[in-house]
Amino acid sequence: MKIGVSLYSFHDYGLESNLGIKGCIDKVKEFGGEGVDFVETHGFENDLQGYISYAKDIGEYCKTVGIAPLCFCIGADFLNKDLDTEIERVKGMVDVAAAYGCPVMRHDATPGYPNTVKTGRSFDAVLPILAKAYRAVTEYAATKGVKTCIENHGFFAQDPERVEKLINAVNHENFGALVDIGNFACSDADHAYAVGVMAPYAFHAHAKDFHKRNGSLDNPGEGWFMSRGGNYLRGAIIGQGDVPVRQCIGILQRSGYDGYLTIEFEGMEDALKGIRIGIANLKRFITQ
Repeated sequence: MKIGVSLYSFHDYGLESNLGIKGCIDKVKEFGGEGVDFVETHGFENDLQGYISYAKDIGEYCKTVGIAPLCFCIGADFLNKDLDTEIERVKGMVDVAAAYGCPVMRHDATPGYPNTVKTGRSFDAVLPILAKAYRAVTEYAATKGVKTCIENHGFFAQDPERVEKLINAVNHENFGALVDIGNFACSDADHAYAVGVMAPYAFHAHAKDFHKRNGSLDNPGEGWFMSRGGNYLRGAIIGQGDVPVRQCIGILQRSGYDGYLTIEFEGMEDALKGIRIGIANLKRFITQ
């Protein structure tokens, strides 16, 4: 396995008034990372060609530095937006992923219907809609040399059983999973069990850690948020939280996954410190 870092992890360091994206890529190299994930950049909503040009420039810079472009991660909502329009927009993002040089693109399914909708809102009820949309996108992406995937992310499509259902409903060799070993905390799922379910479908993987506190205790205050089941979570440096990171890595390895583990740091500590320590810990866990 090799180690990458999502540029999302750099928080305000990614602003052009700070290090900027290229400066963050330099830091990944300095800290011993080997690749980067990209997240959606605001400002190109009505300028696809401009976004493609920007992505080509960043992708070329990665080559210059010796850092691999890994995965382009974007939002999407196939339930609450016009379906055909959203499919076409996401296909456009496939072109951006290809411009970066990313072999994989992750896009969301939906946050689910708003609470005002009281019927037909279950995952099984909307599965045919989501599967249709994902298949249309991945068929297009295959022509561009980009694999697409869903991440256990965003509460609605977070449980391992739901993600597995969707992957099998799409039923396309170009579509799989981005396995985030930490995100299962948000749906209160057991991490080792959940990674075991999703590992056979893995196209890419995220390393993430959380501090956890039982929801029956007092609210810890600033920096914490609640899981779907009402437990408290706060982002942690890899190896310093309560997620069984090393155990989950072992499950991925035994499943045959030998791709990148990309750090997503969401802690309250300084981002450069959190990423640097996270990379060092992750390297140790992989070798163990």
